[in-house]
Amino acid sequence: MRYWVGVTDWDWYSLHASAASVEEVNFWKPSPTARFSALQPGALFLFKLHSPRNFIAGGAFFSKFTPLPVSLAWEAFGMGNGARTLEDVRKRISKYRDTPIAPGEDPTIGCILLEEPFFWPPEYWIDSSPYFSLNIVTGKTYDTNSEAGDHLWQQVHERLMRVREDTQIPGPALTAITANRFGSPQLVSPRLGQGSFRILVTDAYQRRCAITGEKTLPVLEAAHIRPYAYEGHHEISNGVLLRSDLHTLFDRGYIGIDPDDLKVIVSSRIKEQFSNGRHYYALHGQSIALPADIGLVPSRENLVYHAENIFH
Repeated sequence: MRYWVGVTDWDWYSLHASAASVEEVNFWKPSPTARFSALQPGALFLFKLHSPRNFIAGGAFFSKFTPLPVSLAWEAFGMGNGARTLEDVRKRISKYRDTPIAPGEDPTIGCILLEEPFFWPPEYWIDSSPYFSLNIVTGKTYDTNSEAGDHLWQQVHERLMRVREDTQIPGPALTAITANRFGSPQLVSPRLGQGSFRILVTDAYQRRCAITGEKTLPVLEAAHIRPYAYEGHHEISNGVLLRSDLHTLFDRGYIGIDPDDLKVIVSSRIKEQFSNGRHYYALHGQSIALPADIGLVPSRENLVYHAENIFH
């Protein structure tokens, strides 16, 4: 099984490590042309601190790589970007670019979305010098089929076992990967955070509103079909990408999606309460666009919940 050790900025790492809890992080790359294809979703991604701190000090579980405007990365992840403000993120990006970010510029950055991160106390850190050359700038792939990869993994696994014992409610990924005490790392299903949910739903719908086809990214939002407050999970099958006004109407039950034919339904309450709504009634009966991956389409169970409990 393959896993990755990525070189981590100290400021990025220390901010997260000092937090009481972190459910997701954005391990960003400053270049708009950045790529990351080393891992499959659910694989382990470890944090190796910049020299002179040559230690592996934690990690997380990979969900996706995607390019995003820095403004959307901030809206989705906030301090999960490893900075306290959007301006701090922009300054850090500028630090790694040939030219600083111009005022008003909203550059695209490469975003590695990571779930269920863990940050070890210093006594857990692993000396990376036997495994990791100092001339490696970004990171390195390891495989447990190799001697070095397996040896490093055993040290990582031993520390993950301690983390699981120290954590009162470990996430599903950490629980799964430590289930076999001497097992090899495996692909797991990490629990998505709110920011990753937003971005993964956005990409699943090819960055277009499922109802109108609108492509203006700043006004597109990932709506929960079954509300998070009512046991709706951050899962792509519990999401649909909507223009912001349609998202508001969907959350308040003025519009819905028929669970049987996946067509838009519009409540008579819009006209009754606001004496308007002709633009929304024009959408009634229209089929929604669906993700290409059948495994990501809205679940019937969630749509039924929305139709019976939210829409009226």
